[in-house]
Amino acid sequence: MAYSYAGRVIVITGGAGDIGMALAREIAPRGARVVLVDIRGERAERSAASLAVHPSAGGGHTGLGCDLTQRAQVEALIARIEREFGRIDVLVNNAGMTSSERFAERSVESIERELTVNLTAPLVLTRLAIPLLENSTDPRIISTVSLGGVFPLGETPIYTASKFGLRGAMLSIGLDLAQRGIRVGSVLPSATDTRMLRQEAIEAGNSLQFQDPPQPPARVARSMMSLLDRPRLEAYPRIGESRLLRAVMTMPNVLPRLLPMFRKRGDRGMARFMRELAARGDIVQTEAGWALAEGEAHPELGSPAPEARP
Repeated sequence: MAYSYAGRVIVITGGAGDIGMALAREIAPRGARVVLVDIRGERAERSAASLAVHPSAGGGHTGLGCDLTQRAQVEALIARIEREFGRIDVLVNNAGMTSSERFAERSVESIERELTVNLTAPLVLTRLAIPLLENSTDPRIISTVSLGGVFPLGETPIYTASKFGLRGAMLSIGLDLAQRGIRVGSVLPSATDTRMLRQEAIEAGNSLQFQDPPQPPARVARSMMSLLDRPRLEAYPRIGESRLLRAVMTMPNVLPRLLPMFRKRGDRGMARFMRELAARGDIVQTEAGWALAEGEAHPELGSPAPEARP
């Protein structure tokens, strides 16, 4: 049966990012009351104000600023949601980050931060949200993991580690919380055409994720919604791609021989994506090289402003 969004309180972290907003734009007109949580509070507020408000929502949408790596801020977030809504019907753990720096060149502090943002923060938020989820008649948790939680990405081992960990944690939590009536699922997308992926491309980041053209954020959003229509532990926006990678991972010792082939195809895919971005006007040539058209450094790469990254 199709999930009924009418009057549901749906909290989305990384809510002002591309995937978060793609999901919000889909569910707001269906009657959900959306709470967008993002480290960029003002952007979260503007994004929430831009959403359609359905009569069955019972009020407008809310944008809240919160650094999910700060325990006090997370506790304050939960307290505010409890005061204003009394419950959470769906918690969407969608915030994440990555770095284009190679492992041997990264600072220990950047490693610790990425693990905190991608792994520890969603687990802490999920734990603190359980009382509000239990106030719902049909509580759900959805997490954005990644195919990087199935297949190791050589250029981004910390991202891979965090997503391997998040996938395993959410599988375990799903089995555990089922006894409390809370249904848990994860979506595992491959490369998605987000602002962060565009930044990775111009910085010549992880080419392995460009085996195929990046998918639109709306496709990932629809995969999230499918978990509400048909609850299950995992969903894959590109099922064929996921089957291939999962098959390869039954024989991990073949990876040293296979990765050069994958990387060559990925390099070609990244070059095609760069040409597409230039044609669309999403990137511009500067004296220092390619840059995002907005002229801003991407928040996930080098500053504490995480949003969604598949």
